[in-house]
Amino acid sequence: MADKRPSQIVPSPQGGMVRDLVTRLKLIGRLMADRRVSIFVKLLPLASLAYLFSPVDLMPGVVLPVIGALDDAAVLWIGSTLFVELCPPKVVEEHMNQLTDNTDDDSSNDIVDAESTDVDDQ
Repeated sequence: MADKRPSQIVPSPQGGMVRDLVTRLKLIGRLMADRRVSIFVKLLPLASLAYLFSPVDLMPGVVLPVIGALDDAAVLWIGSTLFVELCPPKVVEEHMNQLTDNTDDDSSNDIVDAESTDVDDQ
């Protein structure tokens, strides 16, 4: 436990909550399609989704309506977090680098050299 690796699942802070969620979903999709990830690890997000749609519920919404929805969200969150954490760190880092790379290869070498001038509204 001494060489615990830092968490690699945190998307870059340049986006908001929705952008982070979309990045996380794209990461999970890429990891599910990657052959380097174990089939047993891939069962985690599938089991989380199965729990969401199954009639069996830990906290039924009839008894406690708010907690009934929260346990579904908690199972999805825990399942997705465990899935990403159990994937090989190099694979997760590779996919995160591809997802967060916002530079285009063609436009990265373009340099614009210009001068600015003030224009009156009249």
